[in-house]
Amino acid sequence: MSFIQSGVWFILAAGVLGAEPVKNPATAAGSDKVQVVIDQVEKVCREGPVHMIGPKKAKRLAELVRRAKPRVVVECGAALGYSGLWIARELKAAGSGKLITIELRPERARQAEANLRRAGLEKFVNVKVGDARQVVKTLSGPIDFVFLDCGYSNYLPCLMVLEENLRPTAMVVADNAGIGARGMADYLDYVRTKYKSRTEWFDLDLPWCKRDAMEITVIPR
Repeated sequence: MSFIQSGVWFILAAGVLGAEPVKNPATAAGSDKVQVVIDQVEKVCREGPVHMIGPKKAKRLAELVRRAKPRVVVECGAALGYSGLWIARELKAAGSGKLITIELRPERARQAEANLRRAGLEKFVNVKVGDARQVVKTLSGPIDFVFLDCGYSNYLPCLMVLEENLRPTAMVVADNAGIGARGMADYLDYVRTKYKSRTEWFDLDLPWCKRDAMEITVIPR
């Protein structure tokens, strides 16, 4: 049975086949198969182009997931599954957890599903199709980790819905806090005022972007 749930409106983010190996003992076992798919998806994204976070930000995202040890991760903006592959690989290495990833476009959701299945990560992922602002309304908590990588104007509406289901000490990571700062100004103002939030910058080699940032926010106890 497909692990895409159609007709449900969507949540969090990310790309297609990825990048460099995660050099971490916890993820070493079985990671070669995942890395092959990540590399293939990254190639597709670069040539498309299909926007994805790229290996530098993906490594940082994976590190944050690894440290957080989340039971439930929500991603708004799956695209081809690039960031989802990095996240789900960490969940598999930990032996538990579920990624709920949301994609607006059915065709891309199917591609993300296929990529995650080829990597052997389907057990740890639930792909939902629809508008993230609506899909998040169907989710229940507690949610430990959120990755936002959909339309910039959707970041704050998604967070506002998810907030009540966030576990204390949950982490929320928003991509494109550099190049998309103007479009997500309401979101950045909100998290920087209400929570402990910081901006991390990355020098990139992506065809569409050479420097960008992620906003990393921690929900207090």
